[in-house]
Amino acid sequence: MKQILSLIICMLICTPVFAQNRIVVSKKQMTLTVYNNENKVLLTTKVSCGKNFGNKKYRGDKRTPEGTFKVNMIQESSSWTWDFKDGRGKIKGAYGPYFIRLKTPITTMIGIHGTCYPELLGTRTSSGCIRIHNDVMLELVKLVKVGMEVTIEKD
Repeated sequence: MKQILSLIICMLICTPVFAQNRIVVSKKQMTLTVYNNENKVLLTTKVSCGKNFGNKKYRGDKRTPEGTFKVNMIQESSSWTWDFKDGRGKIKGAYGPYFIRLKTPITTMIGIHGTCYPELLGTRTSSGCIRIHNDVMLELVKLVKVGMEVTIEKD
């Protein structure tokens, strides 16, 4: 009986804190905002998104998808590398400390992640992902869980 009561209490108290949070990305304002279940802003930050305007149509089109998606996975990405073809070669930590993978219909490669180019935040510079400052990513992952909704608004 105690175990059942503990489980019910945890379901009522523990889960709703994160389950009700949601993320809204504005491609027009180049911002990411986390809201709780009472529509209170928990975090807001500047972002970079896809180089090209409009909704993602195919993998590699350099557009950020539009619509409401679910967080599919949260991955530690500090050791990941990427070559931006800018003469610097592969850069370790190019994706920042975490990659929040979104479940989108076009590709599984879209996510919210940190950046090795924080000076480019606020510009359209990514291949489709949403980039944020690495320090902010450390705060964001505390507010996110798998299954959470992420809405990316139209340009």
